[in-house]
Amino acid sequence: MVSIAPTNWPRSELTKEDREPRKFVTEHGVDLRKLPNIVDMSSESITRNVVAINSSGSDDRMKFLFKSLITHLHAFVRETSLTTEEWMTAIQFLTETGKKCTDIRQEFILLSDTLGVSTLVDTINNAKPPGATEATVLGPFYTEDAHEVKNGDSIASEGKGEYMFVEGTVVDMLGNPIPGAIIDTWETDGFGQYDTQYDVRDEPECRGRLRSAEDGSYAFRAVLPVSYPIPDDGPVGRMIKKLGRHPYRPAHLHIRIEAPGFDTLVTALYFKGDPYLTSDAVFGVRSSLILDPELVTDTSVTLSRGFKEAKPHTYVHQDFILAKPEESEDARRVLRAVTKGSVGVNGGHF
Repeated sequence: MVSIAPTNWPRSELTKEDREPRKFVTEHGVDLRKLPNIVDMSSESITRNVVAINSSGSDDRMKFLFKSLITHLHAFVRETSLTTEEWMTAIQFLTETGKKCTDIRQEFILLSDTLGVSTLVDTINNAKPPGATEATVLGPFYTEDAHEVKNGDSIASEGKGEYMFVEGTVVDMLGNPIPGAIIDTWETDGFGQYDTQYDVRDEPECRGRLRSAEDGSYAFRAVLPVSYPIPDDGPVGRMIKKLGRHPYRPAHLHIRIEAPGFDTLVTALYFKGDPYLTSDAVFGVRSSLILDPELVTDTSVTLSRGFKEAKPHTYVHQDFILAKPEESEDARRVLRAVTKGSVGVNGGHF
């Protein structure tokens, strides 16, 4: 194999055999002589040739990911005898999905959610050890601008829904309190809408950020969230309807807890009796996160907890158990080994 001539050689001293490869290295950063010969493709040879030409990069993880992607994608085409019309339909679907994306709506995340990919990625990367509070998907409605609230204060303004009071403690795996943990919480209002879904959003609503007390306790006033449909006026909505599915998520309260020395927890609380618990459109429900809230009818208790009107409210008590990074990593390592073995991936690593 002829080596590439030094760049300081006079052009007149370069042979055509040297000049041509150097031209393409200059233009593309690729030495054509080092690429595999990929001509005369057939249904049998195409996969190994695509994998071969994708193997020249320096990023081993990227090469592994693309090898697996190409192998599985090509296997899908072969297994289903995919027609040209079906493939063009898929391309048009993805094109429409991209066109539906805006600064406040990410249709591709919605697609990932409804295909279960978001939950799978989350499960593999956020596994917790036995005894710790389970994680679940973050969802698309988290924002960084939540108001700071004190323990016992409200994250929702008046008239946003039925009253709900939430309290509990944040502790470690041994039951020791974790003071100063940052608790982000957000939810729909009583109409099934997040604040970011309204045309006018003057300030954060039905979301707040508070810190656990010295004894690990926390408390806040909120409204009772309701079940709601994911945005179903786009290609993803049409897809799930065609598949005989509904677009609804069961009512839930999002929680994100961060504390120094502990693995960040992203989770949600669900409510017993919701009709969509067993068919969540984005596969986020965990049995350990389903609560049986209490209806408090003593209106004096409602007022004592800081609500303005003397009417019944829902009471939720939930303790959150955080794991340390090394504890979570042990759980993830086990899960990755099990997941990798169950799908039979050849080569590579998680």
